[in-house]
Amino acid sequence: MRAMTLRFGIAALSLALAALPLGAQAQESAAQPTLNSQLSGDLIVHDPVIIREADTYYVFSTVGRYIGIKTSKDLKTWKDAGAVFDEIPAWAKEKIPGTEGIWAPDISYVNGQYRLYYSVSTFGSNRSAIGLATSPTLDPASPDYHWTDHGYVVGSTPESDFNAIDPNLIVDDKGRQWLSLGSFWTGIKLFALDPETGKPRPGAKPHSIARRPAPAGGPAPVEAPFIVAHGGWYYLLVSYDYCCKGVNSTYYTVMGRSRAVTGPYLGKDGSTLMQGGGSILLRADLQEKERFRGPGHVGAFTDEDGTTYLVYHAYDRENNGAPTLRIAPLEWGADGWPVARY
Repeated sequence: MRAMTLRFGIAALSLALAALPLGAQAQESAAQPTLNSQLSGDLIVHDPVIIREADTYYVFSTVGRYIGIKTSKDLKTWKDAGAVFDEIPAWAKEKIPGTEGIWAPDISYVNGQYRLYYSVSTFGSNRSAIGLATSPTLDPASPDYHWTDHGYVVGSTPESDFNAIDPNLIVDDKGRQWLSLGSFWTGIKLFALDPETGKPRPGAKPHSIARRPAPAGGPAPVEAPFIVAHGGWYYLLVSYDYCCKGVNSTYYTVMGRSRAVTGPYLGKDGSTLMQGGGSILLRADLQEKERFRGPGHVGAFTDEDGTTYLVYHAYDRENNGAPTLRIAPLEWGADGWPVARY
């Protein structure tokens, strides 16, 4: 009965809006509060990803040194829930001398367990590696809750033409598993995974799926890939330009899509992400407001009702440039392209 009442309520609202003049409809839509405007609690995050287990939403992010966790029951009010690690794994210290933290996680539910990929590096270096940890549950009150570290997944060295950070798992329409990753250098790479181990298949070579050819004056940054499957397409979301500069950050998020997970990924105008193209998905607040700057490093999650949410960070001008949690529902247009309601 509750679901039926809700459906009738939505139908009545839709009819009422349809009866309004177009200008009034726009005003009515604009009057609806965004999810971002309702966020409260502990919102300090960087490089966030999001998932749901039972009645709880979990955000994992680069907070402190060891992958911070935030939780919410309603997607609006968030609280700190500790960290995944209490120290840097020994393998990471050995492979990446000088590393001081764990960065840029990715979370997914695969083969009956939660799979957390994470990055270790030193800032500005491509001597980097991605690790993997798993847990049967995300609920710390459960007797089954524990993270098992499975160590090294893939890495890069100063001799590599890519940087092994910012991982993201995607399962394609044939059930094959892939890991996208990358930051700067020659851009974003995609590795085929062994579904049992979550690590690259023996002999797997990286596919290049996005890059920004460097201009004569210096680098053209691209990083933080996330691939979303929808309607027979794969949408590659990446961040362009610079994070990590507070309110002076120039980060923004672009997208391209492809029928194949390996690409090529093209923007709405046909521009290719392999040449620094794509279509803008997220940008900073309008100039007249300028509060949240440098929106990027997106993660995505599709809830039980079919709504896909983008989670990302932006730097809050009204809070000393703190990296702040932002969440925006995606609406899919008739042309198949998403629009973020932020």
